[in-house]
Amino acid sequence: MGRGKIEIKRIENSSNRQVTYSKRRSGIIKKAKEITVLCDAQVSLVIFASSGRMHEFCSPSTTVVDLLDKYHKQSGKRLWDAKHEHLSNEIDRIKKENDSLQIELRHLKGQDILSLPHKELMAIEEALDTGLAAVRKKQMEFHSMLEQNEKILDEEFKHLQFVLQQQEMAMEENAMEMENAYHQQRVRDYNSQVPFTFRFLPIQPNLQERM
Repeated sequence: MGRGKIEIKRIENSSNRQVTYSKRRSGIIKKAKEITVLCDAQVSLVIFASSGRMHEFCSPSTTVVDLLDKYHKQSGKRLWDAKHEHLSNEIDRIKKENDSLQIELRHLKGQDILSLPHKELMAIEEALDTGLAAVRKKQMEFHSMLEQNEKILDEEFKHLQFVLQQQEMAMEENAMEMENAYHQQRVRDYNSQVPFTFRFLPIQPNLQERM
């Protein structure tokens, strides 16, 4: 007994719908791979699930962009609007400018210049002279800045040395004052403990003459 014919309509049950999508997706991608190998065909397949997730397959011998370009040329349908065409033209322009700059850079490095006419060689020489002058000017500015920084650092070092010297002198003076004060206090303490008759008296050379 054969299988009954399945009615093609939306599957209401979300779980069954997801299972069916996964099986059918795998099957159609398998068919795309088979026709690519068996028939040497160029196939591009893009599938979007209801969740928004994308699945794709493209024949190894081509790309999706190349196939879209072929489709655009053969069908005559416009796949891109004016905005996309403007962006595409802008990308082409930037690529051309980049290629031109790469050629100029090789010329400035002395590469691929054997076939250049005399006028272009003179222009390259002038550009190199201008660049060399700018580099030398920048180097002079850099050396001048270094000398100025060294001068500032030297002045700051001298100022710090002077401040340190002043602080050392002040500390020495404070130490001497503290030492003198200490000795004076020792003398006062000693005199306060010794009887008056035994205290040291100042030398008076004329005392005997007065007696």
